[in-house]
Amino acid sequence: MSEQSGCRYRIPGLERGLQMLLLLGEQQREMTFSELHRLVDIPKATAYRVVQTLEYLGFLQRNPRTNTFSLGMKVLRLGFEYMASLDVAQVGQPVIEQLRDRSHCSSHLAIRDGQDLIYVARVSAAGSQINQVSIGTRLPLHCTSLGRMLLSGLCRGEFEQVYPEARLPGHSPGPVTDRESLWQMVQQDRARGYVIGESFYRHGISSIVYPIVERRGKVIAVVSIMVPQEHIPVRERSPLQLLVAEAAEKISGFLGHSARAG
Repeated sequence: MSEQSGCRYRIPGLERGLQMLLLLGEQQREMTFSELHRLVDIPKATAYRVVQTLEYLGFLQRNPRTNTFSLGMKVLRLGFEYMASLDVAQVGQPVIEQLRDRSHCSSHLAIRDGQDLIYVARVSAAGSQINQVSIGTRLPLHCTSLGRMLLSGLCRGEFEQVYPEARLPGHSPGPVTDRESLWQMVQQDRARGYVIGESFYRHGISSIVYPIVERRGKVIAVVSIMVPQEHIPVRERSPLQLLVAEAAEKISGFLGHSARAG
């Protein structure tokens, strides 16, 4: 299809409004109506109607003190919705790469699917001798520190939908074997805001896990590092925690979550 035929059904008013928003965003400052009019090549009366419509819909915000305009919350909302529509792995991959470089530990992203967690992104530390999980690997939620953090976003009713039986699934004994014990553990994790699992799933391997939340504050994924030690030394614990927490906050921010709102 040619460019001419592809543009045959343009809506001039919509085009002018979007053009004005784009140009205002490029200025990165509040502007008067006269300044806005000079940005777009349209009659003054048309520009006035465009500005009035955008203000009415919330895409422009007027400063009553200076009578100037800035981008409104509706524009920010569109941006947040777009970022939230992106895959967590796509948004988080560069962040966990940076986390790996700063912590010198292998880093992961995981999401929940039923009673399992699924690794959706991973990066290995240089020279790591740990048997790494692969993207797509599934593990039982209740057996892992990552799974516990994923469960921390559920209310009691949702939790019992995931685990309808009093005894947890699986034939081999794990760190917890009954639903109530797991629920109590997850509530402690939720109150703490993170999980440090030292040999919780695999002997000699520790992990630090923080939740990734979307715009409304719902836990949708977790970010973690894998520390090749049975117990994390006290002097290393706080610096490593801070790095993982910063990574989780950064990814959450990309998905539209405001730390101040959370």
